[in-house]
Amino acid sequence: MRIPALPRPRSLAGQLFAMQAVLLALVVAGYALFTYVSDRGQAEGVARRQTTAVARSIADSPSVREAIRTSDPTARLQPYALKVQRDTGVDFVTIMTPGGIRWTHPDPAEIGRPFLGNISRAQHGGSFTETYTGTLGPSVRAVTPVEADGRVIGLVSAGIKVDAISRRVREQVTMLFAVAAGILALGAVATYVINARLRRHTHGMNAAELSRMHDYHQAALHAVREGLLMLDAHYRVALINDAGRELLGVGGAADVVGASVAGLGLPAPLTGALLSARPRVDEVHLTAERVLVVNTSPVSGGQRRGTVVTLRDVTELQSLTGELDSERGFTQALRSQAHEAANRLHTVVSLIELGRAEEAVDFATAELELAQALTDRVVAAVSEPVLAALLLGKTAQANERGVELVVGAGSGLDDGPLPASLPPRDLVTILGNLIDNAVDAAQGSTRARVTVTACARDATLVLRVADTGPGVDAAHADRVFQRGFSTKPTGPGGRGLGLALARQAVRRHAGTLTVAGGEDGGAVFEARLPLGNAREDSTGGGRGERTAGRGA
Repeated sequence: MRIPALPRPRSLAGQLFAMQAVLLALVVAGYALFTYVSDRGQAEGVARRQTTAVARSIADSPSVREAIRTSDPTARLQPYALKVQRDTGVDFVTIMTPGGIRWTHPDPAEIGRPFLGNISRAQHGGSFTETYTGTLGPSVRAVTPVEADGRVIGLVSAGIKVDAISRRVREQVTMLFAVAAGILALGAVATYVINARLRRHTHGMNAAELSRMHDYHQAALHAVREGLLMLDAHYRVALINDAGRELLGVGGAADVVGASVAGLGLPAPLTGALLSARPRVDEVHLTAERVLVVNTSPVSGGQRRGTVVTLRDVTELQSLTGELDSERGFTQALRSQAHEAANRLHTVVSLIELGRAEEAVDFATAELELAQALTDRVVAAVSEPVLAALLLGKTAQANERGVELVVGAGSGLDDGPLPASLPPRDLVTILGNLIDNAVDAAQGSTRARVTVTACARDATLVLRVADTGPGVDAAHADRVFQRGFSTKPTGPGGRGLGLALARQAVRRHAGTLTVAGGEDGGAVFEARLPLGNAREDSTGGGRGERTAGRGA
């Protein structure tokens, strides 16, 4: 017949409970067995010492020697032996002749019969103990001689039955098992409580499920392309994946895990977002080289346990968005120019229909000369193709918004002074955002004007943009470059990003970006970018690409 197997606990908590209960039971059983064996040996030793003491005390008693010399020793020794037996707790006291014939015995029928056991050593004057099976059953007994005048005149044997010894040990072991059972019960209750708590923390999963979940967790952690950052309740890094370390620009996992977010050296706005207890959704933040979209979500289970942070790199997307915004502005400017060109064309046609051909030619020629003069002035000052194209486009945009954009008198860049390490996209990001910010500031002011100066001095590219707007408060001179800071009303797409992107691009090339007050009011932003051996490394390849950064 097959014995059905007991169901194995499925959860880790259940397995731990079973293991702890079995281990505790084995420890208690082992200790009980050890105690039983030890106590039995100790009980037998105590019985040997007790019987020896009783036998010797009887043998040394003068009344016993006197009774032995009488004609009927039994009459005096039997009551004495029974009294000693009751008083000392031994099971029998036998006083006998030197030849082993009993004078006393607990059973009177055994008096006069030979003693069952070894007595030869006692007959020669020695005392000893042994375990022997006599008329009362197995017993631990001591045999000692009764001596007078140097000769043995009798023998005394006192004994305790083995059953009595076993009974005493069983009583002790029973008490031990009772205490052990109580300890086992308390241990089981404590183990159950602990494992119930563990079961709640592990959601009832067993070891295999936890191991499998850990493997999946590690695989997902290193495979996901988004940055993942987990913070504990004290805003220390509990977990970070490879993408997260790369996006934040921090060291290896061993150096980061356990460190406080405030000590990672991240930009202040990003650190503030990570330390905030409020969830953040799709917030744009800048690091030294990247534009990140940050989402935070608190982890709670009755109390705050930490924060989960996801990071997405939108550096390229932000650049493309800036290009799209710039192209949209160019498109609007072309639409306006087309509308103006149509009006001018209608004017020329009307003049011809009225028979005023010379005036029509003069009007058309003046418009062409004005447009060509603007192009010639920009190209003459800045012949670098990317910057020239950007300035022409921004000039048209500023004109549509009622702002005059002019090239400063100190401008002067020949064709191809820029190194390959300074890509056109970064130039457009820096200068385009500075111009957009200046046009926003100057719009609506008296004689609204933006002056752009671009020149190369001492192996340094200088880009200066001045406006006639209200200027920048000195208290905000540093904050103006932080993401999200803006003195203008927030639009649908948000503000306060353009200058932050410009400073990020400048710092990426080891340059500086500063703001100061202008001579005629307004603000002057100046970017300085080291060129190194730029003039020896000029290639001009790909410099004609039209890209633009996003405005503030």
